[in-house]
Amino acid sequence: MKNKYIESFEKAQLEKKNVPVFRAGDTVRVAVRIKEGNKERVQNYEGVCIALRGEGTGKTFMVRKMGANNVGVERIFPLYSDSIESIEVLRRGRVRRAKLFYLRELKGKAARIKELRRK
Repeated sequence: MKNKYIESFEKAQLEKKNVPVFRAGDTVRVAVRIKEGNKERVQNYEGVCIALRGEGTGKTFMVRKMGANNVGVERIFPLYSDSIESIEVLRRGRVRRAKLFYLRELKGKAARIKELRRK
């Protein structure tokens, strides 16, 4: 059970940020603000969302992409972080699991996720 003050603070934090609805299997593009010295830039990180966990302001999601030399790279992003500028859902994936950790063992065409078709 949470403290009512903490709950009201979290509610205010959640209302500030508009986050699209996405789930595991969706291909997302996350625009992350990166600070290098006194400069700041935005870098896109595009990959498949393989997991969502947590609740409230502590909610995080994990994105996996294929980097150089076909090396899988995974990053965990706090959903309501100030360093995230935007989240864009590129494709909806058709999966039957909430956590797609099995993608780590798959390579090439086997690691593809079918697109969800709306009727």
